Amino acid sequence: MARIFNVSRGPLREAMMRVESLNLVERIPHVGARVVSLSLEKLAEIYAVREALEGMAANLACKHISDAEIEVLEHLLRKHQSHIEQVDGTSYFYQQGDFDFHYLIIKASKNAQLINLLCDQLYHLVRMYRTQSPRSNDRPEKALYEHFAILNAIKARDSELAEMLMRRHIKNSRILIENELLEE
Repeated sequence: MARIFNVSRGPLREAMMRVESLNLVERIPHVGARVVSLSLEKLAEIYAVREALEGMAANLACKHISDAEIEVLEHLLRKHQSHIEQVDGTSYFYQQGDFDFHYLIIKASKNAQLINLLCDQLYHLVRMYRTQSPRSNDRPEKALYEHFAILNAIKARDSELAEMLMRRHIKNSRILIENELLEE
């Protein structure tokens, strides 16, 4: 790889260790490194943690989110709605970072540990499942509806409702990916 990418072995080794620390690569003694394989068991573990932590993030966001952050979330969901209408519901408008609905809610929790666990560690695995899943049974309208319901609970500062709706939304996403993996 060092020859292919024209880099020295030290930085390459550091990059591989970083990818391994994100659980995207596993190192097998006397064999080498390989990309982790997707499984229903790993999916269930990841989504159980994601459900609990993102539910907590929605709960905390109700207490800490500013009106300006709520406006950003509303604008983002309107943009997602416009995209879904333009493509006749064939896909959702998936973004990363500051353009991702979940990411913005996690950031609004104002909890550094939660932000680190979800945004810097867990989301890499979630994205891997999302991108490697065929997404043939995508549910853009339902996901958007769920996002608006979560946003409305946050706007009302109803922390218990926001947490419950976020947990349910994550559970629905897990079930969708599970079903797609079972179909393969």
